[in-house]
Amino acid sequence: MIRVDGSLDRPFLSNVSYLEYAVPGGLIGVGTKIDPTLCRGDRSVGHILGAVGTLPDIFTEIEINFFLLRRILGVRTEANKKAAQVQKLTKGEMLMVNIGSLSTGCRVIAVKGEAAKIALTDLICTEIGEKIALSRRIEKH
Repeated sequence: MIRVDGSLDRPFLSNVSYLEYAVPGGLIGVGTKIDPTLCRGDRSVGHILGAVGTLPDIFTEIEINFFLLRRILGVRTEANKKAAQVQKLTKGEMLMVNIGSLSTGCRVIAVKGEAAKIALTDLICTEIGEKIALSRRIEKH
């Protein structure tokens, strides 16, 4: 799969090996024939593992329908001590997107009403219709 920046990504392929059990925080990559350095230090957090041909599609850009909160939680304006209002998405804006347990950056390519097209900084393997969360940096918070 070729990324937006032109670099090439390749899937991990491994032989089937018996794994008696796996626990959170354990290095499952040691129980497979995948190079353990690719799995340590949370490098594979949020990535999907599955048999060839059973995984969802991989995306570099996605189109989303969204709704924004009316006010920013935890941030007050100086003038009236009320919660600040949320600004609309703008073309070219950098955001953080969470899909499943994977967090990555994205850039807004286009916005029309409550729909937007975003370009992801990393490839995402996900189902169409998956719920996502968008986050943005507000002032110095």
